[in-house]
Amino acid sequence: MSEIKKHVHVETERNVVTEVEQFWQKKGKAISYGIAVVVVLIIGYLGYKNYIVEPREQKASEAMFHAEEYYRMDSVKLALNGDNVNAGFVKVISKYGGTKAANLSAFYAGSCYLKLGDFNNAVKYLKAFSTPVQQLQARAYGLLGDAYSELSKKEEAVDEYKKAGTYFEQDELLSPEYLFRAGYLLESMGKNKEAIELYQKIKDRYPTSPQGADIDKYLARLGIVK
Repeated sequence: MSEIKKHVHVETERNVVTEVEQFWQKKGKAISYGIAVVVVLIIGYLGYKNYIVEPREQKASEAMFHAEEYYRMDSVKLALNGDNVNAGFVKVISKYGGTKAANLSAFYAGSCYLKLGDFNNAVKYLKAFSTPVQQLQARAYGLLGDAYSELSKKEEAVDEYKKAGTYFEQDELLSPEYLFRAGYLLESMGKNKEAIELYQKIKDRYPTSPQGADIDKYLARLGIVK
């Protein structure tokens, strides 16, 4: 390397160092403060997750255990309200709101109220439930449709049945059942064109289901003959 090139290289390095020093003098405190804030936030999040969220989730899950047992035994009142020792789904929801167990308890509670004929509370709790598990969410939509149907809210029932029937279409047991319920309600409302669309969907997509095997007679009475 020639002496001139060496000199230029050295000067360039000095300029870079000088610029970095000047930048750090001006912005150093702000950057250090920003880094400190990020570190504190990360530590705070990890502490909150490990020492508050996860133990609370564990307690909620443990509290729900006996309610689930009662639910499996079809003791819906005990499942809902608990016994003298163990909490029911309603207590889990109120005490551990925001946890996964409380969310699942809303599904169970809605189902229990539906069985007890308390359809307004069934709607309340089923609407509060949501899950990324498609089969379970489809089931919740279906139960919500049942509750609305019992309340003679046909439009709302149809909407929920249609969601139940299309949310997880791979389910060849529940999907055709809920599509049929939606179609049957639409037919009772005089909305024959919409009913035909759903009946036809059952015929095309679920021909081997119980609903599919019997769907031609429903189509025929609406003027669609195979």
